[in-house]
Amino acid sequence: MLFVDMQRIWVEPGLDPHLDPGLADYYYTRLQQQVIPNQQKLLAAARGAKQNVLHTLIESLTQDGRDRSLDHKLSDMHIPRGAPEGQVIAELAPLPNEVVLPKTSSGVFNSTAIDYVLRNLNTRYLIIAGIVTDQCVDMAVRDAADRGYIVTLVEDACATLTPERHAACLNAIKGYCWITDTATVVARLNALKSLS
Repeated sequence: MLFVDMQRIWVEPGLDPHLDPGLADYYYTRLQQQVIPNQQKLLAAARGAKQNVLHTLIESLTQDGRDRSLDHKLSDMHIPRGAPEGQVIAELAPLPNEVVLPKTSSGVFNSTAIDYVLRNLNTRYLIIAGIVTDQCVDMAVRDAADRGYIVTLVEDACATLTPERHAACLNAIKGYCWITDTATVVARLNALKSLS
C-alpha cells in the first residue's frame, strides 16, 4: 500500500504557497470529506492484513534544496529536510516499521530507491492512493506499471485541484492500472486478513 505525498503542506489549508485560492475550496473539501477518511480505512485494512505500507513525501535531502529536480527548482517547490510542514499528516502517521521515502522529484521511481525496496519486500501488487492525482500519483502508477507491478489505483482516495483534472487523469491511466474504490480494496484486504 503506497500513500503518495500526504503531507501537511499539501493537506492543511494555508500552508501551500502555490495553491490557487480559487481552487482551494473544492480541493480541501474533497481531502477532508472523502480522501483522508478513505485513506484511513485503507491504512487500517492494510495494517490489519499485515501488508507493507509505504509513504512518500516531497522533501529535499539538503536544507537548501540544491539536490531537488529541475522541475521542482523551476516551480520553486522546496521542503527542507525535516521541515514540520513536510511531515505526513497525523491521521496517516507512519508507524516506526513502515517505509517513508523522501523524494526530490514528482516521480517516486525517479528519485528514490522504491523499486529496490519493493523488490526486497517481494511486492507484486501495488495499491496506490494520494495526491495529486494527475501529477505525482499519475507518475507512480505509470512508472510502477512499466516496471512490472500490478497496480491498483483507489480513485476515491486521491485528489487533484478540479474534478475535471481528476477524471481526465483516470481516463488517461486506465491502461496502466485497475481503478477502483476504497470499499472494494478494503474488502479484499479484509479477505486477506481472514486467510492469515
